[in-house]
Amino acid sequence: MKETWSDRFDEGLHPAIERFNASIGFDINLLNEDLDGSIAHARMLGECGVISVDEAIQIEQALEQIRLDFFSGDFKPDLSDEDIHFAVERSLIERLGPLGKKLHTGRSRNDQVGTDLRLWLRKRIDEIDNRLIAFQKVLFLKAEHNLYTLIPGYTHLQRAQPLSLAHHLLAYIEMIERDRLRLNDVRKRVNICPLGSAALAGTSVPIDRENTAKSLGFEMIYSNSLDAVSDRDFAVEFTAAASLIMVHLSRLSEEVILWASEEFSFVRLTDRCATGSSLMPQKKNPDVPELVRGKSGRVFGHLQALLTVMKGLPLAYNKDFQEDKEAIFDVVSTTQNCLEAMTILMDEGLEFCTERLAETVERDFSNATDVADYLVNKGVPFREAYQLVGRVVKRCINEGILLRELTHSQWLEFSPKFEPDLFERLAPKTVVASRNSFGGTAFLRVSDQLALWKKRFSADLTM
Repeated sequence: MKETWSDRFDEGLHPAIERFNASIGFDINLLNEDLDGSIAHARMLGECGVISVDEAIQIEQALEQIRLDFFSGDFKPDLSDEDIHFAVERSLIERLGPLGKKLHTGRSRNDQVGTDLRLWLRKRIDEIDNRLIAFQKVLFLKAEHNLYTLIPGYTHLQRAQPLSLAHHLLAYIEMIERDRLRLNDVRKRVNICPLGSAALAGTSVPIDRENTAKSLGFEMIYSNSLDAVSDRDFAVEFTAAASLIMVHLSRLSEEVILWASEEFSFVRLTDRCATGSSLMPQKKNPDVPELVRGKSGRVFGHLQALLTVMKGLPLAYNKDFQEDKEAIFDVVSTTQNCLEAMTILMDEGLEFCTERLAETVERDFSNATDVADYLVNKGVPFREAYQLVGRVVKRCINEGILLRELTHSQWLEFSPKFEPDLFERLAPKTVVASRNSFGGTAFLRVSDQLALWKKRFSADLTM
């Protein structure tokens, strides 16, 4: 018969229920954080006189030995431990006897797991932030080398106006910067310590919560013990922030997939980041951006799952909270892996086809707005200019020619305002250079933005 839960119980768990109930298979990821939290708790108990200083030292040493034993393979928790917290405590008791049983004084698994998860996620947020910076730097380097490279700009996936390619890439740097700001804001709410709230109501043991919080690097402690053990807002917020990171990676992925198609041919995929077909030898497939695009749904699903877990829980702790860890662990690993893959892809996985891009911006009507602006500068009301240019475009389409292929005399058929200087205004680089409003694609504006970002990074951009 399985060992009973405690002396309150007459029978042990059914084997299937034991498997269903256990979380050791995934919360083993929290081992380091569980040991860090337990060491801080033991030290605090010693400093407060709840246990002797010598006992606290012995407990700390045994906990550090458990850490070493785990990484050497000598500490191997299994299903009978149920979770990482019991696994550590059982090993501690085996090593120290009755003294090991004193560690849990003044705390519960409820505040313990909340502390562990926050410690773990705090580290992962910092790691993701570093990956975001690395991604930004790669995008910056691509932008810096493509200030005067032109690319068609789209709305509704229809040709709209030509852009500096650097301007296009800088848009993603701005998105990633917002992601970093969001993560930094979430980190503030991750960095609040629940330890010492015990099961739900606090404890009568004379502990010092500020002591453990400071020792573990937390900026604040929870003011309400019920809230402390039942709060997973930070997990939901983090997953929402990660979801937006994945949205941005997925949007860029979609563009790369389009750009790499034969229909666009804006980029060439290098052999470093592409695969072939098992049947068609001519193909080179954009697997990296396709996987990133697909994995975004995985992260979004975890956000929905966490919201669903939280929505109906009465205060305070409920076993439902066990579902938060696998979701958070997978969100972190998926986001990190996708960031790494996209950073490599943008760094060495694709090459922009500058000649094809230059040819493309010459072969459309994306300079039509500039003709309207030209007329506005000649005193023609914009709406009137807009309609007039619409008629010009219609004629060109019917005749199978471009705006720049109309003769000056043909332009004069539409308006006497058209002068020979119009042709210079129709050149794609002139069109781009004219978009000089703040935040626009004009080369001077984009150059200013590149300088600002270079100053922000200031570090070695070669990573």
